[in-house]
Amino acid sequence: MHVFNEIRFDNLRGDLFGGVTAAIIALPMALAFGVASGAGPAAGLYGAVLVGLFAALFGGTPTLISEPTGPMTVVMTAVIASLIAANPDQGMAMAFTVVMLAGVFQMLFGALRLGKYVTLMPYTVISGFMTGIGVILIILQLGPFLGHAPPAGGALGTLGALPELFATIKPAETALALLTLGLILFFPKRLRGILPPQLVALVLGTLISLYAFGQIDIRRIGEISSGLPSLQLPVFTAAQWQLMAVNALMLAVLGSVDALLTSVIAESITRKEHSSNKELFGQGMGNLASGLFGGIPGAGATMGTVVNIQAGARSALSGVTRALILMVVVLWAGGLTAQIPLAVLAGIALKVGLDIVDWSFLRRAHRVSLKAAAIMYGVIGLTVFVDLITAVAVGVFVANVLTIDRLSKLQSQSVKATEHPGGAGDLTHDEQIVLERAKGRILVFSLGGPLIFGLAKAISRQHAVLDEHQILVLDFTDVPVLGVSSSLALEKMVLDDLEKGREVFIAGAQGDVRQRLDRLGITAALPAGHLLATKQAALERAEQFLLGTERAPAAPERQFA
Repeated sequence: MHVFNEIRFDNLRGDLFGGVTAAIIALPMALAFGVASGAGPAAGLYGAVLVGLFAALFGGTPTLISEPTGPMTVVMTAVIASLIAANPDQGMAMAFTVVMLAGVFQMLFGALRLGKYVTLMPYTVISGFMTGIGVILIILQLGPFLGHAPPAGGALGTLGALPELFATIKPAETALALLTLGLILFFPKRLRGILPPQLVALVLGTLISLYAFGQIDIRRIGEISSGLPSLQLPVFTAAQWQLMAVNALMLAVLGSVDALLTSVIAESITRKEHSSNKELFGQGMGNLASGLFGGIPGAGATMGTVVNIQAGARSALSGVTRALILMVVVLWAGGLTAQIPLAVLAGIALKVGLDIVDWSFLRRAHRVSLKAAAIMYGVIGLTVFVDLITAVAVGVFVANVLTIDRLSKLQSQSVKATEHPGGAGDLTHDEQIVLERAKGRILVFSLGGPLIFGLAKAISRQHAVLDEHQILVLDFTDVPVLGVSSSLALEKMVLDDLEKGREVFIAGAQGDVRQRLDRLGITAALPAGHLLATKQAALERAEQFLLGTERAPAAPERQFA
């Protein structure tokens, strides 16, 4: 595997144009997310430069654009608020340390090759927590939208402060925010490919604030110091380690899901396969570098990536170009951002929150499945009112339990106990004849499909109601996988029958299933010749026992080596 991402020079015009276009879109978003997070506009720019540069160099998706995103900003906002509340002096430095740790976790995910598992999450959970994050981002912008600094206490604090915010609204700033939001919402579609609406809103909103509201005190970004950012060394104590590790893990998982979902989108557009594990490593490198230099975390950005590809980009050169252009802004053009009103940035961020909400699934979730809708709404509520980790953990747990229950009900139909040939459609003519002669003394227990733990109860229940047999035949012919819980239920069945003096025969157990039975000691508990290759052979041997004519096996082909 190559260390660097795919950087080519055979599509120079397309990659350079893609990088320039992505940089133009990234600038207002980076400023908005930096301010929204509480770390400041400079932190947003540093994050856009460093996450974008390192992810482009070391990632696994050539056309992916990585930068601060709405979901990552929401989590970072909560991290900064909680750490500053716990430690006012070192809180911000600790927050940047969390970003570094998140990068290390992502690199570890890549090294452990967990990329293919990161996005194996039910859509109801992904939709729920993304919508919840969108709702939080919208709520957090209400304070700046109305002309005030964000109230303390995050989303819940903002909701509690709404009466006071509306009572003391600053009309000029709210007008600027509404103008910004309206411009982005209603920007002509035919012009979107030429001019990014966010940049137009940023420039126009700033000019109006200077010339139409020049005599009014409006909150602005202020000058961003030019030059390279200062190094932020990791700051934490042993007592703070657990809190910081949990926050970092939350950022790492969210950033990984966000990036890999965007990688899938890029792959579907370009038809070029990405490397998920390499992408996680590149994302981790980017967030580690961003945290080291005081930047906020980032991930793959869907809008930037799609625009980059549509502009003609086909290699990681576009991502490098975008990062270098933004670096020029950071180093030499910081003074140009000083007059940007915070209300304009609030309008831009609020539109991002609206875009994150999964409106499509919200409208039809109840028609698709009431259970799915309940899970999604539950995850939204937990995300907004509790925290993201709890929301995802509960959502995944409930969704998986419901899935296992549904699979267990389906697979329990493949667990069939047969004593009489009538109605046993899966028995051959010869097998039915043997059962007919046995007159209910032979019980055939047919198992089919993977035996997951949800089937243990069905196995025990079926055996319990059929307790009059003399011989038990367990048929594993159609079983590819035998789970621990199901195998223990089968072990109990075999041992119970052996204890009662009944004969037990096993048919068709091969490969992993045979190894599991061997490790449990089930095969060792049976007499020689009681493991056979087919159900027919097992039934013939069982009939010999009934007739009292059991002899040493004379057909080696019916036994396993």
